[in-house]
Amino acid sequence: MARLVFTGITSLDGYVADEAGSFDWSVPDEEVHAFINDLQRAVGTHLYGRRLYEVMLAWETLETAGHPAAIADFADIWRGTDKIVYSRTLPAVATARTRLEHTFDAASVRRLKAGASRDLAVGGPGLAAEAISEGLVDEIHQFISPVVVGGGTRFLPGGVRLDLELLDERRFRNGVVFLRYGVQGSTG
Repeated sequence: MARLVFTGITSLDGYVADEAGSFDWSVPDEEVHAFINDLQRAVGTHLYGRRLYEVMLAWETLETAGHPAAIADFADIWRGTDKIVYSRTLPAVATARTRLEHTFDAASVRRLKAGASRDLAVGGPGLAAEAISEGLVDEIHQFISPVVVGGGTRFLPGGVRLDLELLDERRFRNGVVFLRYGVQGSTG
């Protein structure tokens, strides 16, 4: 069975975007980006909420000439994965290998995990909160940026208790710290 992994780049105080919706402080440098790319190679399907999908769709047509190698590599990886976008308001998707679902159905995600040969990634804290509450998330990958933003969009939902096991950690030259946790008792 494939794993469902929730990954985010966060501030030290646990936000993926600040109160103004900005996340410019979280842009990975080349070392971090290359590490993220290596993690993403295991992913066959991305599950996105509408907002994160709208941010990520730029990778579909991004011209990578002149950019660092990690940017071109990520674009190739992203274009090569399947994507499912969960939105009640989005009328259509604009990227290849993408389908639109209007509601999140835990049972179909469980079936998808059971039949997948590659891992799944859930993106966006709102959608991840639903997956976490259904016991679907197997791992949480957090990249903690050396910044405190004081408020905004939280990475992890409130009102949920998760028992975690630290599986891996890595510190980068730019001050970012990667933490990989296994979720104890996920129901898959």
